[in-house]
Amino acid sequence: MNVVILAAGMGKRMQSALPKVLHPLAGKPLLLHVIDTARELAPSKLCVIYGHGGAAVPDVVARQNTGAYAEITTALQEPQLGTGHAVMQGLPHLDDDAPTLVLYGDVPLTSAASLKRLAEVAGKDKLGILTVEQDNPHGLGRIVRHGGHIVRIVEEKDASDDERRIREINSGIMMIPTRHLKQWLGSLSNENAQGEYYLTDIVAQAVADGVPVVSASPSAQWEVAGVNSKVQLAELERRHQLNIANALLERGVTLLDPARIDVRGELICGRDVVIDVGCVFEGRVDLADGVHIGANSVIINSAIAAGAQVKPFSHIEEAVVGAKSIIGPFARLRPGTTLAEDVHVGNFVEIKNSQIAAHSKANHLAYVGDATVGSRVNIGAGTITCNYDGANKFRTVIEDDAFIGSDSQLVAPVTVGKGATLGAGTTLTKDAPAGKLTISRPKQLTIESWKRPVKTKH
Repeated sequence: MNVVILAAGMGKRMQSALPKVLHPLAGKPLLLHVIDTARELAPSKLCVIYGHGGAAVPDVVARQNTGAYAEITTALQEPQLGTGHAVMQGLPHLDDDAPTLVLYGDVPLTSAASLKRLAEVAGKDKLGILTVEQDNPHGLGRIVRHGGHIVRIVEEKDASDDERRIREINSGIMMIPTRHLKQWLGSLSNENAQGEYYLTDIVAQAVADGVPVVSASPSAQWEVAGVNSKVQLAELERRHQLNIANALLERGVTLLDPARIDVRGELICGRDVVIDVGCVFEGRVDLADGVHIGANSVIINSAIAAGAQVKPFSHIEEAVVGAKSIIGPFARLRPGTTLAEDVHVGNFVEIKNSQIAAHSKANHLAYVGDATVGSRVNIGAGTITCNYDGANKFRTVIEDDAFIGSDSQLVAPVTVGKGATLGAGTTLTKDAPAGKLTISRPKQLTIESWKRPVKTKH
């Protein structure tokens, strides 16, 4: 099949310089949701019609032309003279022998299953329309039937009082025989209240030409809901997130409140995963069996192994957390962090581009950057690996069973040997030998005659 996605609207009600179809839903532009769904149908031709926003829309589309999918082409609609005129711009990109599915770049939640049903009823020689009955169809095109058969679609502004009472509405999504489509588009008129060329007018032409007009319905009304304002975008965001939450619940994930989770990518969960309120997951996140995620944590492109606990208000990005590890609260794992089994990273500890072996811990107020840390290492409160000299980064190596006293600074490149101990307050600029106590701090003095200064009176 061919797929044409209409994405030329300005979106004035969005009150934004960003083209409407590029506003994000679940962290991904509306248009990319539609493209991803269209690709599930394996179209031979896929064309996006754009208008406002200059090169922004074509640039986003071009970045999707990777992998085994058919190339996405773009066509400019300028000026914007209605949906029929928009589809005209895509005609040179279509295969005449395949039917054409028309989608909308601001209708992001239509399921592939609903589109497949539409394709099945339309076949190659019928005009298929995705319709839905709505309690409040105000402002939408109505499906006019005679004897149960669709005979035309009338827009709200052109409808009679009786027609406005019809509850079955046109979603705008159609499957059309392409050879007929080209003929019908050439016969469109703009003699209507909007002065536009309506794609919906092809329905009456199909009836006149004896082409059967059939319909299919989506599983839910929200599948055909469009975005024209930030209010509608927010409503669809919550609908989409609730769909994700329900799917997680069906797979056995425990969500303490399904209304308070945001998934902006792909969240993969094992058995007995528990997610507290207010958590955000971005990119691809893997949570293995028995993982617990504390409230208000943010996890981005990371993997957390079985039995690990992430306590509240932790931030994990492009990191790997080992089995049975404990992270947080208020911990930050930055890109390049890999933790082995049973590693403890406590409150206000930041780790970056570092590998920490099993059973090690940094429980309080520490920065571990560009470091390789062995097993059973204790990193005391206030410890800092000084990895940056203002121009270059250097690594710190802490070998197995080392003990790093509180308030120590390890000036990289430096190595702490196996079983070594650093006394509290040490500034380490040379390697600390294995199994020894290393300490660098001045001898403690008490100045007997010293008096604390007092404020001078004027």
